[in-house]
Amino acid sequence: MPATVVLGAQWGDEGKGKAIDQLAADSSWAVRFQGGNNAGHTVVYGDTTLKLHQIPSGVSSLNCSMILGDGMVIDPWVLEQELDRWFDISGERPEGKRLFISERASIILPFHRLYDSADKIVGTTGRGIGPAYRDRIERVGIRFADIINIVEDNEELNIIVERMNTQLESVKVESKIELKTLQSDLRWILSRYGKCIKPTGLMIDFALRNNENVLLEGAQGAMLDIDQGTYPFVTSSVTCRANATHGAGIHPGHVEQCFGITKAYTTRVGNGPFPSELPLEGGPGMHMAKVGHEFGTTTGRPRRTGWLDLVALKESNRLNGYTGLVLTKLDVLGGLDEIKICIGYEMEGKLLQMIPTTSIELAKCKPIYETHPGFKSLSDKEWISMADKSRKENMGFDVLSSEMHNYIKRIEHLAGVAIVSIGVGPDRSASIASTNGPFDLSNN
Repeated sequence: MPATVVLGAQWGDEGKGKAIDQLAADSSWAVRFQGGNNAGHTVVYGDTTLKLHQIPSGVSSLNCSMILGDGMVIDPWVLEQELDRWFDISGERPEGKRLFISERASIILPFHRLYDSADKIVGTTGRGIGPAYRDRIERVGIRFADIINIVEDNEELNIIVERMNTQLESVKVESKIELKTLQSDLRWILSRYGKCIKPTGLMIDFALRNNENVLLEGAQGAMLDIDQGTYPFVTSSVTCRANATHGAGIHPGHVEQCFGITKAYTTRVGNGPFPSELPLEGGPGMHMAKVGHEFGTTTGRPRRTGWLDLVALKESNRLNGYTGLVLTKLDVLGGLDEIKICIGYEMEGKLLQMIPTTSIELAKCKPIYETHPGFKSLSDKEWISMADKSRKENMGFDVLSSEMHNYIKRIEHLAGVAIVSIGVGPDRSASIASTNGPFDLSNN
């Protein structure tokens, strides 16, 4: 059975959680393959909205097992908070039963958070992600598999503590790491998660060979990729399709489908160029922020908003080869008189159809727009009713108004990828799928 990859196609916060939650219902495994608790995804479980940062979105599908994969950097304390929250609302403790941690994954320690707090340029989440990945690249990080070999070795721990404190001093962080504290932390991690730590790549490979459905879940978005994104205003890991299998510990031949998740408009959190950005003081930008509740799941910071950027979306597709797009938050655009799509950039008198390599150049780019008629605002109840009608009558996208439908078709044409599902609200049922597509639930 081939694996399926789900990726953010923009600068993160695209609404991946809901799409992954829908696919996880028919998956045996949901795997996070990169990133850490700088990710944020929202899952609706019954009447409860659950905000997750490390646990895969498949947690709400009780027949789906979950893996925090090789390519992740994991904060054990944040993970414990999430697991406690899940227990409070579900009564389940999945640790070691259907939740497993790769022994190859790196550990985010208090040192990493302290070091990250010194960042004043990129606008990171401050969760220690970048420093943890840096330690991995420098081959000095601690993986879950390493704990048992060093936890009682005071000589080795002292070397680690000295290195950490030297680095903290170099960025003018006054706090210090104590050997006894580090040792106590490692003992706790081993005690708390010992039954979860497994060779997860082998587990995933076995599942695929056993004809089980495996869902590979990305964090952040393609435009935040460390190699291919708007550097240096990017995350610290490879967020694209190429890393999905590598970060899970399996070979790329397992993947057949790759879905890109994109909003019907564009948002961005943190610093970095954003050609189609709109002011938040009023007009469409404020409309998107207000109606779309655009605040970061992880940071709580207001997201920057703008019209849909097809230059960036086409770049995202070039990097990932999407087999289908999931368009989220179409409902947010309801009530606008007109809707614009960025179809190109103008930079110093030149027309560009691709994203420049440097952020300095991208910051100089002005968007070139085409304008489409808007559509009326609908209530949440009306959107869900429309989605229900689409499923019950097997109408697919034909249930949409002509203005909505034309907007969708234009995005498909410009992106060169078919849209397979449209989100029209936060509820799991508030989705409209293409007929006979991978998200079509009309026959269920």
